[in-house]
Amino acid sequence: MAEQGNTVSSLGAAALFSSLSPEELRLLGEHAVRKRYGQGELLFSEGDPCKGLHIIASGKLRIFKSSASGREQVLAVEGPGGSVAELPVFDGAPYPASVSAVEESEVLFISRNDFRNFCLAHPEVALKMLAVVGARLRRLVGIIEELSFATVRQRLASVLVRLAQTQGRQTGAGREFQLSGTHQELAQELGTVRELVSRNLMRLQAEGLVQVEGRKITVVDLPGLTAILDSSS
Repeated sequence: MAEQGNTVSSLGAAALFSSLSPEELRLLGEHAVRKRYGQGELLFSEGDPCKGLHIIASGKLRIFKSSASGREQVLAVEGPGGSVAELPVFDGAPYPASVSAVEESEVLFISRNDFRNFCLAHPEVALKMLAVVGARLRRLVGIIEELSFATVRQRLASVLVRLAQTQGRQTGAGREFQLSGTHQELAQELGTVRELVSRNLMRLQAEGLVQVEGRKITVVDLPGLTAILDSSS
């Protein structure tokens, strides 16, 4: 009974299901299977047949594409309340990307047939699904634009500016925050290799724009770092 209550609570926290009543959430919860994944564990790989929708109850999931040479491009990182595999649930195609757990995570799995039937009875959920897919498409367009037109230096500066503004705390030295992953993981997000990320971080530090201590980053000169985004260097 307690686990059912937790399932309903987790579903209610998901953006897709925020308009549902407690009874509707309970009915949906009867079709949800709770699964646990360890850090780095794959939920599914690109090209696998789509079996259903995944709702994140706790932890974080990483959506990524892999090249034939083994390089990875991170498309998104989703946390509690987020969902994964919305598009193939409807079009019936294989998963278009791979998904793994960034950390220990708990996921609610709803089979493709059960979810499609639920959407037929609750069209507002399908409309919210369109909004989620639309937001993800905008994010992918942004990634394509960055990879096509921005240098590694500019892409790195963009991430550091965003993290400083959204996660940084003001200190005497500047806006301080912790990178959530390694330089290798940051490189995967930027579509490059670790060596270039480390080299550009050191260059930004030499220019007095940031201070780097492992994963701790302090943005010393936010306007100067922001100016890189519009530069051609």
